[in-house]
Amino acid sequence: MRRSILATLLCGVAATFLPMTSVAAQDQRAADPPAQAVPAESVERAAPPRLIIAISVDQFSSDLFNEYRGLFTGGLARLAGGVVFPMGYQAHAATETCPGHATILTGAHPGRAGIVANNWYDLSLTREDRRVYCSEDPTVAGTRSGGGRYAPSINFLRVPTLGDRLTERDARTQVVSVAGKDRAAIMLGGRQADELWWLSEAGLSSYRGVEASPVVARIAAAVVAAMATPRTGLSLPAQCAARDIAISTGEGRSVGTGRFARPAGNFRAFMASPEADGAVLAAAATLRAERRLGEGPTTDLLTIGLSATDYVGHGFGTGGAEMCLQMLALDRELGDFFTRMDATGVDYAVVLTADHGGHDLPERNRQNAIADAVRVDPALDAEAVGARLATDLNITGVPRLLYSDGPFGDYYVDRSLSARDQTRVIDGAIQIISQHPQVHSVLRGTLLRAMPMPSGSPENWTVAQRARASFDAERSGDFIVLLNPRVTPIPETGVGYVATHGSPWDYDRRVPILFWRRGLAPFEQPNPVMTVDIMPTLAGMIGLPVQTDQIDGRCLDLIAGTATSCPTP
Repeated sequence: MRRSILATLLCGVAATFLPMTSVAAQDQRAADPPAQAVPAESVERAAPPRLIIAISVDQFSSDLFNEYRGLFTGGLARLAGGVVFPMGYQAHAATETCPGHATILTGAHPGRAGIVANNWYDLSLTREDRRVYCSEDPTVAGTRSGGGRYAPSINFLRVPTLGDRLTERDARTQVVSVAGKDRAAIMLGGRQADELWWLSEAGLSSYRGVEASPVVARIAAAVVAAMATPRTGLSLPAQCAARDIAISTGEGRSVGTGRFARPAGNFRAFMASPEADGAVLAAAATLRAERRLGEGPTTDLLTIGLSATDYVGHGFGTGGAEMCLQMLALDRELGDFFTRMDATGVDYAVVLTADHGGHDLPERNRQNAIADAVRVDPALDAEAVGARLATDLNITGVPRLLYSDGPFGDYYVDRSLSARDQTRVIDGAIQIISQHPQVHSVLRGTLLRAMPMPSGSPENWTVAQRARASFDAERSGDFIVLLNPRVTPIPETGVGYVATHGSPWDYDRRVPILFWRRGLAPFEQPNPVMTVDIMPTLAGMIGLPVQTDQIDGRCLDLIAGTATSCPTP
């Protein structure tokens, strides 16, 4: 098989770099035999693994896992032969990247973790931009929440991660976090990470003031060189042919038939392709080798955030040839990564899940039996509703009555208004929005604040309970707008995104949760569990005590039969 261009660039940096999926690799896929199961050992291991690898695949819904499961022959095939929970839940309503990543290694719902959305509003801020990004420090002078002008920070996360707990138990523990997005690396890596990096136009970036080691600098340079190299399109395997159908998104544009060709230097196109995941896995493998993770006296942690699936889902939808190519590439890249890990001789355990699910673009859904799929009415945006209320309520002298990050989710009333006018605006906005045919419900913050954090099976939670799991009294809105199912909360496609997530509905909440370790007997449990169960499950595997009143999840027993991997009462 021909080595990919990215692998050629990276092989001079470290022998552990992974090949990125190439055209030749895609052509070879149809001829590859199914991956052979890794043989289980004859005795069950009592000792904890020396390395935990926690992988989040952004927007990897249960729907995608189930749709492509029969085509996997690489890394995802290996994980699907382990302990499989095909219907895991990001149980909360704010199914966005930052809240989802915050649940995975904290065991806490977003309402406890304090990460209520990707962006929210703090109307007490003195800077002009009163929107805040979930992974920034808005107190840094001269910063803004968007456009890369923020100061990356973990300050908003209220709870410890697994890495934080491990390093508190034993200072010799090493934690490395690498991701496509900063918020993924930060929320998975925690406060005590020894290395924390994400992809950027500079190759790799970290917090302000963090200097790259020589190895990180060489990785970054190789990624920059790869971005600077134009790419021809991937060939389409036979498995993807049925999905190769053009879907018009208006203004002469269409999606569904893309092949990830891109010109030199196009960072956005690089991120929305299998190249991005290949770069992250290469960096993770190299940093593991450099720091010798899993070779020390205690259990180390490597967290990996793979973001390309999310960018593909947003840019092309979940149902076309682009997503098919991405799923097959993801499977192959993970297979290459695990092969490299096997060669190290390190005893490692893997968990793979997702920060949220996703929904296809409404234009394709309408062609595929979902006639009621629509785009959101921009009249629901907070600024539009506020302008109407300013006239209806005769409120003058305030530039803007309402704030939101889009036509759904958290809505905030301007704090310069009198208490009486704030109440009038909230009541008036709820009356207007709740009557809109695209709106399922509008929930007051006072209602959610009074509710207990939900428990029990997430498939049975009410919509209000799902919203409560995302609610933080200091950061969430004065009221929460929840759209009807199959209403895509993007009014138009001109911004480059055609599909998204963020709803309280199961297509956005359900994600696979897969555990694997050599010698771990496989089983599948189709009943629902939650991503907040992952941290206590890993803690049970390695004998790390966790106080149950500090988390929202529970330990999942990964040992089939009468034995248990969880602590006994």
